Amino acid sequence: MDNNGNWVPIESEGDGKYAKELEVAVKAVHVACMLCQKVQQDLIFNGDQENVQSKDDNSPVTIADWSVQAIVSWILSQAFGTENVSIVAEEDIESLSKSDAVSILSSVVKTVNDALSSASRFGIKPPVTNLETTQVLEAISRCNSSGGPTGRFWVLDPVDGTLGFVRGDQYAIALALVENGEVVLGVLGCRNYPMNKEWLNYQNGYRRILSRLTKLDSASWDSKGCVLYAKKGSKKAWMQPLLNGDKSVASARQIKVSTIDNPVLATFCEPVEKANSSHLFTQGLAHSVGLRNQPLRVYSMVKYAAIARGDAEIFMKFARAGYKEKIWDHAAGVVIIEEAGGIVTDAGGRPLDFSKGMYLQGLDRGIIACAGASLHEKIMSAVDASWNSSSL
Repeated sequence: MDNNGNWVPIESEGDGKYAKELEVAVKAVHVACMLCQKVQQDLIFNGDQENVQSKDDNSPVTIADWSVQAIVSWILSQAFGTENVSIVAEEDIESLSKSDAVSILSSVVKTVNDALSSASRFGIKPPVTNLETTQVLEAISRCNSSGGPTGRFWVLDPVDGTLGFVRGDQYAIALALVENGEVVLGVLGCRNYPMNKEWLNYQNGYRRILSRLTKLDSASWDSKGCVLYAKKGSKKAWMQPLLNGDKSVASARQIKVSTIDNPVLATFCEPVEKANSSHLFTQGLAHSVGLRNQPLRVYSMVKYAAIARGDAEIFMKFARAGYKEKIWDHAAGVVIIEEAGGIVTDAGGRPLDFSKGMYLQGLDRGIIACAGASLHEKIMSAVDASWNSSSL
């Protein structure tokens, strides 16, 4: 917002194709980030563990997941009409609708209405009256698309990196638009991404202690949070700071990938959790191409943000046998890196295919994202040389 309290328009390519979609998506993610900040504070600092459940795959889900899904669904539907909005999203309302989830459902409804009441700060007209429980459930349930090769649908991960979220660490809100199987725009909300990238290396507990001791200024952990976004084919990616306290939303600035192409100087990212990724293989691979820096292990698509912003050069993920990569874990990050000047493919050099439904089908071994072509080629060559001797 400017000094008069007006929303600062996002930087884009004028009034071209997908301009309105990008504008609305960025606003929705800003609102979602504000919502998540409040929920995470209650969860971490107030011990609100009652609002955390385990899903069937034993990963935690909080009221933030359902609330963000409802918020984004409602905002998109208001902008484009319910009949024109189709969303592929991670959560459904089955567990939220059970008799033992009354308390969590009540919290979700309150959280959604609290967030929407402040949505005008982001240029979004809030509802005239609070949404009823049925309306919130309807908004969440509209996120039931299965994707596919034709038509238009949104891809949403309401809280990517939920485990990081409940631990007070990194997470991302990821929203992308896919048309005829191609990702045409992506938005990443990284509420805890520090402006000083060195803070990413601290463990979350130590970081929280420091955040309470550090004065709020441009170098502190509290000076954090951004929304990154890009539109396919624009050759530009943007970053807009998030609201902090009573501050206004600042104008966006263009971001670009790092120019480092020497593996000795490069930093690579990998997932924190070992459940669906092999650290041993990526470590061996990193050593074989000459990477010497400590890996940057962060939750969620913040890894994609780190490369797009130039804070790291390589992201490698090689899933264990049987694990299926979901499109919502990659769609937004891929288009942002590509438009910032980077490269994202599978380990065979093929673009990721978002046209096969909810999963990335036909991946060649794993996913490689790099700041430039030279590093990308080196990683792919190392994968070819090392793969047969691995136990993946």
